[in-house]
Amino acid sequence: MTELVTSITTPVRLEYRHRAGAATTRFLRGIAGGRLLGQKCVRCSRVYVPPRGSCPRCGVPTRDEVEVKDRGTVTTFCVVRIPAENLAFDPPFVCAHVLLDGADIPFFHVVRGCSPEDVRMGMRVRADWVPEGERGPSLYSIRCFLPLDEPDAPFESYENHL
Repeated sequence: MTELVTSITTPVRLEYRHRAGAATTRFLRGIAGGRLLGQKCVRCSRVYVPPRGSCPRCGVPTRDEVEVKDRGTVTTFCVVRIPAENLAFDPPFVCAHVLLDGADIPFFHVVRGCSPEDVRMGMRVRADWVPEGERGPSLYSIRCFLPLDEPDAPFESYENHL
């Protein structure tokens, strides 16, 4: 009697080609210039960063461009402790949702500049930009977010953005 094959291990390689739409292209060009650009919904007035081209809540096009601050509030986070290939940082490090000042949805990035145990909800942070001449149209133009010497934001200021 022969045994059934239940699984195999094989290398897999996936290649993707992605073309940015108009809203994403403007956002990435803004990043290259050291600016964080979003779009505001004409119906509900929410500001989306990065912009999506339409409001996911109202379903209407978002054409009004808005520049938001490169500072914000940590709303949620996790500590990455498991090493893996192609990580930009050695564990442990923190991945966080940062509600940028002027935006209505959190922006996902890495928080550094302090112990992972010191990161907390409500913590105020700022973008650590790559030097001006080295920036490109990529999120890698922001190295990480660093803690600010400011009081934590009150929970009520970000509770609807978790």
